[in-house]
Amino acid sequence: MTGNSDGAAARVAEEGLPEVYGPPRFLPGQKVRALVAIRNDGTVPGHSRGAFVVETGDVGYVTAIGEFLQRYYVYTVDFVTRGRFVGMRGGEIEVVED
Repeated sequence: MTGNSDGAAARVAEEGLPEVYGPPRFLPGQKVRALVAIRNDGTVPGHSRGAFVVETGDVGYVTAIGEFLQRYYVYTVDFVTRGRFVGMRGGEIEVVED
């Protein structure tokens, strides 16, 4: 992301405002890596609740940006090798530089 959006995000965080008052950290099409393993909370069909659906280090692509509770960004990530889309928070993923 650019320095301008990073500065705006930092200002929003410093002021204690909801994350969605600033720009999103990731954009559709960006290649990202999971920083944490994610368990199924019941929203991933075909997998039991509590089963791991994403492992730390899995790589995917941001396909969409949504909001949760009008406060947080949720990034839909297509983990191509796993064949699934998973909603991730900004602190759970990082940009992969090619």
